[in-house]
Amino acid sequence: MKKTSQILINKDIQQLKESATLAINLQAKALSRSGKDVVHLGFGQSPFPVPQSIQEALGKNAHQKDYLPTRGLPDLCSKIAAYHNQHFKYSVKEDFVLVGPGSKELIFQLLYLLEGPVFVPAPSWVSYGPQVNIRGKKIVPVQTKREQSYKIQASELKEACEKLSNEPQKILVLNNPTNPTGAVYTQEEIESLAKVCREYHVIVISDEIYSLVNFSDRSYFGIQQFYPEGTIVTSGISKAQAAGGYRLGFCILPETMIDVRSALSAMISETYSAVSSPIQYAAAAAYESNKDLDDFISLTTKIHGAAGNYLHKRFVNMGLNCPAPEGAFYLFPDFQNFKEKLKAIGIEEDFELSKYLLEKYLIAVLPGSDFYFSSKVLGVRVASVDYNGEAVLEEALKADLIDDSFVAANCTNLVKGCDRLANFLAELK
Repeated sequence: MKKTSQILINKDIQQLKESATLAINLQAKALSRSGKDVVHLGFGQSPFPVPQSIQEALGKNAHQKDYLPTRGLPDLCSKIAAYHNQHFKYSVKEDFVLVGPGSKELIFQLLYLLEGPVFVPAPSWVSYGPQVNIRGKKIVPVQTKREQSYKIQASELKEACEKLSNEPQKILVLNNPTNPTGAVYTQEEIESLAKVCREYHVIVISDEIYSLVNFSDRSYFGIQQFYPEGTIVTSGISKAQAAGGYRLGFCILPETMIDVRSALSAMISETYSAVSSPIQYAAAAAYESNKDLDDFISLTTKIHGAAGNYLHKRFVNMGLNCPAPEGAFYLFPDFQNFKEKLKAIGIEEDFELSKYLLEKYLIAVLPGSDFYFSSKVLGVRVASVDYNGEAVLEEALKADLIDDSFVAANCTNLVKGCDRLANFLAELK
């Protein structure tokens, strides 16, 4: 037997574990391959096919082999700027758009180069914390309340800033609509947060990857509208355009952050150099004026809304606490009302609950503690996308109404998951 050599590894990397969302996806798929009938509510990937216009653009540009500029294909940057100015009333200059292999990588690079403590609402997306840890810093979770749909309030942010008043610069990562809760911030909430950020010199990384997946009855408002000088917007084509595997994201910097643009451009040049050329040409089609693409996003968002609303009603009827989702494709129910009954079977923390649901009921969910939430709350993150997106989209094109009945008929795994969960709760003594 060969002796294992002792390799020294960066301690900040060594303490990392695999991304919880990717890990649960692999675990659920492994169970499915072994013949288990798993309901996969753990992984948030759009199930729909990539829109035809984007696929065609990719095919037409398969021959593009030259390195593109570090900051991105100029035509793509121009289209991204124009799109955001038109759709969200932002003030974006194409020279301040930078393209990356997914917004996740760009968020990492921004968190690496920016100094200061990093605030995230608790709960928030699983990868913000590990990305900050790689830099040797600590994430600062700001506890939110169920009554506010787990959206960070201006008073909560202000209190957190006061505690770190000695820090000359602070960072807030704000995801809107949110993963893991599906909440969408109101205009008033965003304006109030902007005032606090301006007062305490907080740089905002506004993660707007779900900005087009908004099924609330309100227009979308991003913090860039009210705090443009201190906001960096990140987004990409993985969610609304269903092209997660294309790995194409971007960030939008304000003109006030010329130094950040220079530093980020240098980091890009020394790391990934440039994003795949064919993918960048294809992504340009995602930000052109195109009725078919607009109709695709509108219809798929309606389906996301119907699926989220169906799950929410079922969860509430079971006795779970769960804010109603308004965007993205997630819900964040908790099992507090069953705390004593769960304790009787040895479940006192959310990771024990998630493990039990997967092993005993073949329901894959993620524990809330992976999202900086207290494990004692017994919260879990549910993704509402376990269905055949292509088939469901075809049915939606023919449907008069996309509602609970539509979901029940076409998203049978969501129904099955709810049925299993209801059985689990009913069997608790």
